[in-house]
Amino acid sequence: MKRLLGAFLFLTVVSNTRAQNKALLKYVDPYVGTAPSTTLSAGKHGAGTEQRANTIPGVGIPFGMTQWTPQTQRLETKCVPPYIYQDKMMSGFRGTHWLSGSCVPDYGSVTIMPITGKLVTANAEVSAAFSHADEITRPDYYRTKFTDNQLITEITATARCGIMQFTASRDDSLYLLVTPNSDKGKAHIYVNRSANEISGNNPAYRIYVGSGKPAGFSGYFVMKVERVAANGGVFMGGNHFTADSIVNQKDIGAYLGFKVAKGDVLRIKIGTSFTSIAAARKNLETEIPGWDFNGVRAKAAAAWEKALNKIQVTDAEEKNKHVFYTALFHSLQAPRLYNDVEGTYPVFAHQYQIAKVAPGKNYYCDMSMWDIYRAELPLLEILQPKLVSNIVHSLILKGQQGDWMPIFPIWNSYTSAMIGDHGAPFIASAYLKGIAGYDVKEAYRLLRQNAFEVAPKADYEEGKGRRALDSYMKYGYIPLEDPVNNAPHRGEQVSRTLEYAYDDYALAMLAKSLGHKADYDQLIKRSKNYKNVIDTVTGLARAKHADGTWISPFYPDRKTPYITEGTPRQYTFYVPQDVAGLTKLMGGKNKLESALDSIFIKDEYWHGNEPGHQTPYMYNFTNSPWKTQQVVARIREEEYTDGPGGLSGNDDSGQMSAWYVFSALGFYPVDPVSDNYQLGTPLFKQAVINMDNGRKFVINVTKNIPLGIYIKSIKLNGVNYKESTISYKSISRGGLMDIVLADKALEQQ
Repeated sequence: MKRLLGAFLFLTVVSNTRAQNKALLKYVDPYVGTAPSTTLSAGKHGAGTEQRANTIPGVGIPFGMTQWTPQTQRLETKCVPPYIYQDKMMSGFRGTHWLSGSCVPDYGSVTIMPITGKLVTANAEVSAAFSHADEITRPDYYRTKFTDNQLITEITATARCGIMQFTASRDDSLYLLVTPNSDKGKAHIYVNRSANEISGNNPAYRIYVGSGKPAGFSGYFVMKVERVAANGGVFMGGNHFTADSIVNQKDIGAYLGFKVAKGDVLRIKIGTSFTSIAAARKNLETEIPGWDFNGVRAKAAAAWEKALNKIQVTDAEEKNKHVFYTALFHSLQAPRLYNDVEGTYPVFAHQYQIAKVAPGKNYYCDMSMWDIYRAELPLLEILQPKLVSNIVHSLILKGQQGDWMPIFPIWNSYTSAMIGDHGAPFIASAYLKGIAGYDVKEAYRLLRQNAFEVAPKADYEEGKGRRALDSYMKYGYIPLEDPVNNAPHRGEQVSRTLEYAYDDYALAMLAKSLGHKADYDQLIKRSKNYKNVIDTVTGLARAKHADGTWISPFYPDRKTPYITEGTPRQYTFYVPQDVAGLTKLMGGKNKLESALDSIFIKDEYWHGNEPGHQTPYMYNFTNSPWKTQQVVARIREEEYTDGPGGLSGNDDSGQMSAWYVFSALGFYPVDPVSDNYQLGTPLFKQAVINMDNGRKFVINVTKNIPLGIYIKSIKLNGVNYKESTISYKSISRGGLMDIVLADKALEQQ
């Protein structure tokens, strides 16, 4: 009877919520994260560029190849985004491949700057004052008005192309300066006045391991103008010429000049590609065949509305919806589409070779794996499983083309950035959740090679293979005596050990599902290596020497070279694969709870660094799960808000934002490989998750007072529910979860 009642309630909810898409773009604020963080933990634990979320007000569509952003910073400089909120001057509008929320450089970008009056081309002279009061910024549209000449610029975009229109405020000369943003002086640019066209390329260069070497592809572009230019040419610095091309010089660009009358609208459209100018032109012809600015904008808006409507929330507090949908927007930026409309893309880790994806497939890159495997990719497993399938397929292609599964593939190259080998948990998670459409046997072969084979010296120096794998396999941990050379992050032996142990667990689960018992036995044993760097006396992560002795003196709350971007206390809880084992090692549930208490009581929790993101949910493994609800609610309130400083620390391809999306819904993937999410405390009166299979998972919340955060009772499909987890299967099947929240936990009443 209970099951029948639950099914009836579920069908009723589905019929009541099968309504049309809501208009949700209005809740997204692309300014969030473009200024230094105003949140609490960033002030104590962040430093320098880590105090900025490093997002941009980019215009495009979800996971697009190129975004279009106002540019207030000229160069493709590491950790300096193209747009910073506090800047007062603008130097153009950039077709950017900035990795949202990251601390890496831009690459392969191009900038268009409209100027009026006299033609000037020197960087120092080409900028214009603007005011935020004159800006409109949305995911599908950007508009600004320059303060001095009142020239209005509007931008909208497709996956690979952009269209802009400039409205003159007076009779004047209008010049369009087009700059391929090569800091190395290696760009090419061409002017074809008869075709009203400027084209060119900006070569990409590797970062991290292999830094400075050619990445083997360029950012190509073709700009077409709606009307005939009066004049045109090229420039280098402050000097301009009537030539039709210029190559491999510093500060080069091209220009077209026009006579405009007051109220005239000049339109341009720009196609981009990573394979050739011809492909950029084909992308443009396909995605923006005409000059219908509003039509392009309508399609971009529709793409965003479709993506945002995967989750529909109901709340009386409008600010909560602004924060939530801005976070969801930031979670839909990367990985980046890399192939052209005809399927061509640059071969991974090769020099200017081109391949083609199979029909119906897309190729993606810019995977900040150390960050996004924790929550951003798990969020996509729920919302966009077809995209996840394409991302897994893309990783397999990279592994085949470069002979090793990449650790942190960005710029279509090996980087070995950060630590760990997190393609393993991502692919294992996707496969175990039933997301298919790729060669899992080939994925396993490549992942197994990473886990068991030390890369030859030449490959290792190119960023292939796990760093310090030989030490890890010899000792069961990475000792202090191994400096971990040929790594962007040298040292960090304890963090690296902890994360390899999780990666081994992930691969063990995949091995088990594929019937590789011997591999499973070895890997599951290695997944316990975390025990080798947890000191049972202090109860904290601690570095070891090769002879097995602990480092001394020991400072649990200082940033140290053997921990990645944090302290021993902060990293201690990174054992998502075996919380029960960690609990036993610490001396039981009460000890685990005390250790968790210590990080919050001491104000040592740093939300701006990803390895701590699962920590608030680990109270679910103690005798006081209500503390998870308490801490999660506090972090949501303190570390996320609206306004430019509303994110704590680098957003890192949407990981920081994905934490909020999950935590506002009321659950989180502490162990992304498993089928289970740990329950927290939901924020909204109702949340409806719309799956690709047409089913809906509905979370209804009742509170005894408006500020109630503690779970009093749960029903799943009408049946009392006592678990502290909810499974992926339960969500993907669709259903109804009713949660009653109170102002006091049951233990406190």
